Amino acid sequence: MKNKMTKTDRFNSEKIENEEKNAFSQFFHSCGVYIHKNYAFLILFFVGLFAVSAINFMKITTVQTVANFSISDFEIGQISDRTIIADRSLSPDELDPVSITKGEKIIKKGFPITEEGYAKLKKMAASPLYIDYRAFANSELFIFLLAIMWYLLFSFVDFGRKVLFKECLLHVILFAIVYFVTAFGGKLSLFSSAYSICIIIPTSICIMLVTILYGNLSAVLLSFIISLGVLNASGWQIPSCLFTLAAALSSTVIVRKIERRIDLVVAGIIMALFEVVFILLLQVIFNEAISGIAPLLFGVAINGFISGILTLGLLTPLETILNTASVFRLMDLSDNNTPIFKQMQIQANGTYNHSMMVAQLAESACREINANPILARVGGYYHDIGKIEQSEYFVENQLNMQNKHNDINPTLSASVIKSHVRKGIEKGHQLHLPQAVIDIIAEHHGNSIITYFYNEATKKDATLSPEDFAYPGNPPSSKESGVVMLADIVEAACHTLDNPTSGRLEKFISNLISQKIEHGQLDNCELTFSDIAKIKNSFVNLLTGYYHNRIKYQNQQDPDSQSQTKKENNGDEKND
Repeated sequence: MKNKMTKTDRFNSEKIENEEKNAFSQFFHSCGVYIHKNYAFLILFFVGLFAVSAINFMKITTVQTVANFSISDFEIGQISDRTIIADRSLSPDELDPVSITKGEKIIKKGFPITEEGYAKLKKMAASPLYIDYRAFANSELFIFLLAIMWYLLFSFVDFGRKVLFKECLLHVILFAIVYFVTAFGGKLSLFSSAYSICIIIPTSICIMLVTILYGNLSAVLLSFIISLGVLNASGWQIPSCLFTLAAALSSTVIVRKIERRIDLVVAGIIMALFEVVFILLLQVIFNEAISGIAPLLFGVAINGFISGILTLGLLTPLETILNTASVFRLMDLSDNNTPIFKQMQIQANGTYNHSMMVAQLAESACREINANPILARVGGYYHDIGKIEQSEYFVENQLNMQNKHNDINPTLSASVIKSHVRKGIEKGHQLHLPQAVIDIIAEHHGNSIITYFYNEATKKDATLSPEDFAYPGNPPSSKESGVVMLADIVEAACHTLDNPTSGRLEKFISNLISQKIEHGQLDNCELTFSDIAKIKNSFVNLLTGYYHNRIKYQNQQDPDSQSQTKKENNGDEKND
């Protein structure tokens, strides 16, 4: 019995060890997968942390502090509440004859600060050889915690879209700029107070740029991170931090709805008024003297106004460099007079008209579900640009010509049809379209099967795989991409519907959307059932107006009957 228990215990022990090994193995495997997938963001995290730490180190080495306390915290005759010991020897010089020996007690806790002790404190604080490592360590820990918070927010907050590396890079650069300006601008006597430093902190311009380029949520996250960074860089001045946070959030609200570049001038004026109000409120809250406040108010007003003007100037080059789907960039891409649309009108007129209608349907639907209607419209315009080169193989362009697919086998036909997605992506990159628009081009058919040619091909060879007739893309990954997919199939299919009344359109569109849902094409785009219902109603309302029947005018004849009557009359005249 004893031997059996021993074997059982040994077996259980080995089982537990194996489970622990498997757990560790899975953990390290998961870490490896995560690092491989996010290595660029991790590199940016450490590079950004190093850059800000370097700025922080330069700030600490040039600030007059001892043991993380400003020299202004000490005065002669004050009873010291701490003991400070010199960590290095400092020799006397012409400007300061005081000498300090390593290990010497400069001041003692519980004893008054003497003139000699205060002189030595000043020498330590002013000496470039003395680095306040305690102050640096405290500040560095705060920056490290701030960096971790920023990384976690970007990792776990749902942006409703894919977070791009360029967006995170812009965040790091803007944070470093604000931190540098705050840390070293505060060393100038003109901007040394917690309020005057607000004049030169470029918070508003940074947040305006991020809001326009990447949206409200990204800007709000950066607003909190920057304000906490200012708190550290300004020497833990709360008014500077609060002003930065208020200005940042206000900038986000002001520019989030603008659609014209000139509106940024108005935004600058509004921001100037807001910053004046914020500085006045902070002065009252912290019980500061209001006398002589006029220069401060003028300075922060200029800061707000210049932010709008500089945003207007920097936006165009940043849009080009970062290739973002900002509202202004999308408005520029909405121009139908560009060469690509002129080419489409000439070589693929049917595709052009189809794309215009898809854009209208997608934009209308996205307004109903609070998605990005301008992105959906532009995605609708460009989703079929890959059809331009072989336009004659697509039915909408075969108005008065024989169907090209009658002369080739179904497998080749499917290859030609599928290729328009790949060619569209290539053209999108050639045109430097934003990635969000290229994603719509790549995803507007998902990985669905070209059913017609698959069915035709299986009549000759039943062993063919459906994957060979599937589009090469992935299912839509955003709401806008999903809406464009639905608008594309609905617009194309409704042309085949006889007597398109509102009721028939609603039933037909419901069937089309249900098929996409059943085939898993909308699984990754976060469209809810409520969104689907709103999209369907939007499509029905728009297409009902498009296909509505008009009243027949008096004496109006069918053109075919008119031609037949004319031929009969000509025949009668000849007989006469």
